[in-house]
Amino acid sequence: MINSPASRGTPLEVPARTRTVRFGAFEADLKSGELRKHGLKIKLQDQPFQLLVLLLESSGEVVTREELRQKLWPAQTFVDFDVCVNAAIKRLRDALGDSAESPRYVETLPRRGYRFVASTQEVGNELAQRKSAETVTSDNGRDAVLSQAKQLATPNNTNQPKIDEPQAKTTRARYAFALIASTMLLMLCLGFVLRRLWEPPQGKTDTAHIRSLAVLPLDNLSGDSTQEYFVDGMTEALITNLSKISALRVISHTSVNHFKGTKKTLREIATELQVDAVVEGSIEREANRVRITANLVQVFPEKHLWAESYERDIRNILDLESEVARTIADQIKITVTPEERRRMELSQPVDPEAHELYLKGAFFNDKWTKEGFERAIEYFNRALEKDPSNARAYAGLAIAYGGVGIYGDISAYPKQKAASLKALQIDDTLSDAHTTLAWADFTLDWDTAGAEREFRRAIELNLSDARAHAWYATFLAMRGRVEDSLREVKHARELDPLSLANTSTAAFRTYYGAHKYDKAIEVCREAIDLDKNFLPAHWRLVQIYEQKGEFREALEEQKRSAVLAAEDQRRMIEIDLLAKAYAKNGARGYWFKKLELLKGDPGPGRSIEIAKVYAQLGQKDAAFRWLDIAFKNRVPYLIWALPASPDFDDLRSDPRYTILLQRLRPAAHRSGAYAGIDQE
Repeated sequence: MINSPASRGTPLEVPARTRTVRFGAFEADLKSGELRKHGLKIKLQDQPFQLLVLLLESSGEVVTREELRQKLWPAQTFVDFDVCVNAAIKRLRDALGDSAESPRYVETLPRRGYRFVASTQEVGNELAQRKSAETVTSDNGRDAVLSQAKQLATPNNTNQPKIDEPQAKTTRARYAFALIASTMLLMLCLGFVLRRLWEPPQGKTDTAHIRSLAVLPLDNLSGDSTQEYFVDGMTEALITNLSKISALRVISHTSVNHFKGTKKTLREIATELQVDAVVEGSIEREANRVRITANLVQVFPEKHLWAESYERDIRNILDLESEVARTIADQIKITVTPEERRRMELSQPVDPEAHELYLKGAFFNDKWTKEGFERAIEYFNRALEKDPSNARAYAGLAIAYGGVGIYGDISAYPKQKAASLKALQIDDTLSDAHTTLAWADFTLDWDTAGAEREFRRAIELNLSDARAHAWYATFLAMRGRVEDSLREVKHARELDPLSLANTSTAAFRTYYGAHKYDKAIEVCREAIDLDKNFLPAHWRLVQIYEQKGEFREALEEQKRSAVLAAEDQRRMIEIDLLAKAYAKNGARGYWFKKLELLKGDPGPGRSIEIAKVYAQLGQKDAAFRWLDIAFKNRVPYLIWALPASPDFDDLRSDPRYTILLQRLRPAAHRSGAYAGIDQE
């Protein structure tokens, strides 16, 4: 059997008989502490390697978590044992290319321990012994040859004292040994000095430079894949709580979620996200009990700064989320203002069933699709039926209604505003609710001053809120404030570099409004590279290509978006008609056919689209007539298009355009404001 270390850092005691254990494509060299795959060395830290040794020692048998703790982590260690075990298991699986869901090597037995399930083979050291014997023989032969050569080369002087050859060899060996020992001692001393200069004193880890952080997706240890929404919700809640600290840049959930199940190292992830430290951990849920483990790692250089485990009843889940965030803030010694700490400490008991429904709603919101928003609305409403005081559910509902509005249902905007106000009535510190209220003020009420006030309040409450920065950037772009918009786009990208919905939307609006069409195309292409099914990016490309007069490209993007949206055959026929009109009569043929199709299916938002086509055709009177219809019906999208959109560049010199802009004033909307729509 393989002897395991008694404590962390203890050298492995390797029996003379066994040097290597082989399993699958891997070999574990127990003497050197190396793991190899097909002969190539695999990077694996000491702690996970020792864990592998313990599992190999009991191959096929369960090794309990308690056994792992006792053998790998001494009782006096300050870190939490469960967290260390989870982190070591994760790193071992990463090295082996293994997974908890479909284990080939390491199997998890929930709440018990782990088992090595692959067949193993102990590789003996006969080969090494044979090579050693061959080396000794070779050395002896070489010594004999050298001795003979010396005798031939040395003059035969009978007066010279005869030196005993074995004694000479011993003397030379002693000199060589002394030289090697001195060199090694010098290197050890030099290494100690350099280490003391490079590393901070023990117990005083330097965390002063940690100003940015990523909370990686927590691992689901429940053994139930249907609990992923719950684990995602806990990850996002931890991010939200840490984001309340203005001195700390925290990467958004939508970006870190790209690393779910990744095989990338912490250093690679941190480099991609440009952060100083990461938090990794796991969630284990059983009935109404929740256990969360968290591990804080400084990446450059890589150091484990802190680890802890918490367990609570699900009714106290908000308190648990806040406590973990506060502890992390304390560990990295970041400045937390008294107001920020007060907001981080706010918590209240939750209704377990209502919280479940809220998390499911948030899960579907993050999909950023029309169907996702509709499912989210259903779950948030059910959560509020169970717990009408759930401010976060109202905030989530406001986001979902805003998303439905962006996808074309303008009747959702009054509901967005109502949900935002209700959320802030319960808790006015919710950044999300201020963001959605800002969007409702702008889109629904055309209240630009009120919208800007709410956007700034949202960012003040949560400087790391990527959605607030992105939506504010979009607002600024639609107001024609390009430089201000680009500044907010930069902030959004720093916080959410891999986001599709947030950063791509804001950047597109900014570049499109500034007539930088190639940059706008680049932004859309970047989004499609991340997700080829991201429908809004294809819609935006249609708009850009039409504006540039590149109608073939516009038609291709319309076909792609129709397929992605699973639109009916009628839409494909319309695209075919547009293509034929363009082939026959060029740009004017394209625009006249589009005008005919729009008028054949009018709706509240179509009046602005029809006005846009008339503007492209140079028919200003008709364009203003349809803009006036949009104004009378208070179509929300009018405030998006009129002030800065290139679609109406040809109308700006007309006095009627200035008058129309002056008429865009804040107005209170009544419920059912879109019940009656005027049409030409």
